Formats: sequence, C-alpha cells, structure tokens
Amino acid sequence: QVQLVESGGGLVQAGGSLRLSCAASGRTFSSVAMGWFRQAPGKERESVASISRSGTSTAYADSVKGRFTVSRDNAQNAVYLQMNSLKPEDTAVYFCAARTALTTYSTSSYSSAYDYWGQGTQVTVSS
Repeated sequence: QVQLVESGGGLVQAGGSLRLSCAASGRTFSSVAMGWFRQAPGKERESVASISRSGTSTAYADSVKGRFTVSRDNAQNAVYLQMNSLKPEDTAVYFCAARTALTTYSTSSYSSAYDYWGQGTQVTVSS
C-alpha cells in the first residue's frame, strides 16, 4: 500500500508558477514509479507527467512540455511538479499516482497503470 498526499495547489495568474508536492508513505518509495494527472471540469483525466523509479526517465504531455518539470526525491519520499508559464487551460484538479514498476527507468502515461492515487489538489489559473 502507498498513501499519497498532494499539496501546493492554489490560485495563480496566467504566466505565474506553482510547485506541487506529493508526499508518499507506506512502501519503499524507490520501488514505485510516479505520475501526475489532471482533470478539468467536464473533461477526462489526462496525464501531465511521469517519472521513473530512479528519476532518470521522465515524460510529458505535449501541452506542458517546456513549461512543467517533474522530479522526485527518494530520500524524502516525495515527487514534485514545477509548473511555470501557467495558462488558464491548466486549471484542473491535479493528482499524483504511484505504480509498481519492474524497471528503474520506465514511465507510463496511462492512468490504468497506476495502483495508488492521492486525493488531488486544485490549481486555478486566472486570465
């Protein structure tokens, strides 16, 4: 079992930045790969970014490439999402998720691949 708690969401103007954090507990953090997803009202949940167990491999949705950066600190049992140049279309509830990964370098953008989810944190970007 892995428990995940997100923090760092809030209201920001377009062009601003936010850093989301996800604290994990309950299992050796380095044994799970992580992902960030978001869901806007009336829309399906979509992948934002993912990071491998070791942190050496990352992947991003095209809509956030060059603006968002995912990272992890296995010593602190945490994963982060640095969001810069935010746009109103980034407004959503952001979720972190964890999945068991057999390799240290694999990432996944499929929500069905993830076993554990946080409760989400709201990000609102005003124009």
